[in-house]
Amino acid sequence: MTDDACEVVITAPDANWLAEFTRRLVETRLAASGHNITAIRSIYRWQGQIYDKAEARVALHTRSSLVDEIIDQVNREHPYQVPCVVATAIVDGNPAYLQWILDETRRSADA
Repeated sequence: MTDDACEVVITAPDANWLAEFTRRLVETRLAASGHNITAIRSIYRWQGQIYDKAEARVALHTRSSLVDEIIDQVNREHPYQVPCVVATAIVDGNPAYLQWILDETRRSADA
């Protein structure tokens, strides 16, 4: 894993739960920030059925090296059996903002 900046998207059925979860990630420096969207509509297949549900979404800005820790925490605390957690590299952006992400997050124990 690298210390490059990335964005991690997580969805959840409860916007308040997701906001509190985001706050804990920022407090523990697993993420520099989280941009929460409180109302999204998710349409998905789960165990052979199609669902159309209201959910919330957060886009976290963090280090690539912290993604595994974030996934572990999501899997321990999230109300879903298989929570959505996807990470994408930030390939470019405001250099000062990208540096801020690195400054506000901790290095992985493995880094």
